[in-house]
Amino acid sequence: MPSTILVAGTASHVGKSTVAAGLCRLLADRGVSVAPFKAQNMSNNARAVPAPHADEPWGEVGVSQYVQARAARVEPTTDHNPVLLKPSCDGASQLVVDGRAVGTFEAGSYYDEHWEQARAAAEQAHGRLAAEHDVVVAEGAGSIAEINLHDRDLANVETARFADASVLLVADIERGGVFASLVGTLELVPDDVRERVVGAVVTKFRGDASILEPGLREFEARTDVPVLGVVPYDDPGLPEEDSVALPPVGERRVVGRDDHADHDTDGHDDLARIGVVRLPHASNVTDVEPLARGPGVRLVYVPAGDDLRDLDAVVLPGTKNTVDDLLTCREAGLGDALADFDGPVVGLCGGYQLLGERIEGASVEGRGESVGAGEADSVPGFGLLPVVTRFDHEKAVRQTTSELDGVGPLGDATGTVSGYEIHMGETRAVGPVETPFVVDGEASAAVGAATGTVCGTYLHGLFGNAVARRGLLAAVGVADGRLGTATAPETDGPYDRAATLLRDSVDVDALLSAAEARVNY
Repeated sequence: MPSTILVAGTASHVGKSTVAAGLCRLLADRGVSVAPFKAQNMSNNARAVPAPHADEPWGEVGVSQYVQARAARVEPTTDHNPVLLKPSCDGASQLVVDGRAVGTFEAGSYYDEHWEQARAAAEQAHGRLAAEHDVVVAEGAGSIAEINLHDRDLANVETARFADASVLLVADIERGGVFASLVGTLELVPDDVRERVVGAVVTKFRGDASILEPGLREFEARTDVPVLGVVPYDDPGLPEEDSVALPPVGERRVVGRDDHADHDTDGHDDLARIGVVRLPHASNVTDVEPLARGPGVRLVYVPAGDDLRDLDAVVLPGTKNTVDDLLTCREAGLGDALADFDGPVVGLCGGYQLLGERIEGASVEGRGESVGAGEADSVPGFGLLPVVTRFDHEKAVRQTTSELDGVGPLGDATGTVSGYEIHMGETRAVGPVETPFVVDGEASAAVGAATGTVCGTYLHGLFGNAVARRGLLAAVGVADGRLGTATAPETDGPYDRAATLLRDSVDVDALLSAAEARVNY
């Protein structure tokens, strides 16, 4: 059995994450001890997981490695994604190593001063995983053929080398030029990495596969790389890693299931419409995806300046730059629109902070030039909740279990909910407020607060809990028999669907055999 398979791509968004997750689940189903790995990820969609090799008990990883660990049926840890870059603004990113934030750096500073530290952490994390598991399924980042980065390409070139990985090359046919992408990639990768390529997979194919066959055979003849499968266009429902799949900031877009035919393009239908404000620096937007799992609901991504009157509820997701997004949204009129909105409003993490009366210490987030200093360092929020958030340099990263005492937009939903917190800033109440989230016997605005039809919380993953999802959906009529049911079955569906995609379209046995043969050559 090969020790490490690197799922590398000809470009970003070609399906690497889906292939890696499907491969993890397939191998786990065969009784193989398998673990995911991504040496360096760039994403604002993160999860809090155990950090067994850091000073703190919890750390951050990109959502894809969290998902892949679940697919592999292992507990996600920071070893699965030892280096995470979280883009902030102006070309800078927060650097997270072994789950903990190191600082915020521009690209040049990262590569000049911190890349060696990052590489060492990645190599050590992979070594631990390889010692504990039969197979490590590593995911590359973007394109493996970025020749300007080959001397510092941690997720692709360096991983292939320090992991002695066999490379599976993934190319997306939907965007066109798939054969040029495959051949060009093989021409541009370093020679030692090219020798590690054991096969290629074409993804997102629509139509008659026989039409593609002559091209596949010509590609194999030219490159001596076997095509191990053609994956049909399908979405198994895995969470998106970043904002690539989101609509542009200024565009309204409706997403959701098509189970109901009684609707038209103007949105006058029998479906509940939950608006998700498309914040410029949105993060962890996957928090809202469980709301659209079943029939009866449409998610509507709306620009900050959009009319909200055709919506049944509004969710403000997380944001990597709370103050910047607050200033932008306030200028666009979102605060006034929310004040006039008479349906449920829920703020998650940064969205919770936006709903408060003000944010103090705004320059700590790096927005000193935007808001000035002194008194201007306190920025007014939307004022829908009597809470105040103060930023400091400490970052909360932890998994959280709470007893939910449903009030406001969560209705009468009660029960245990679990999720995770990843945020800077501490929030406190400055007026009468309900505190529906009880942690360790205590309820405070530090976890969440509600008043009337407005609720905010730091609990990412809230709507992944059926009780919380049921509360909000019942408030917009999804549980009254008119629109369907408020809950969707809790299953491993996305992981199994990703595995089925690979099982039905990729010769996994040939991949494993080729990888093992290369290692033993």
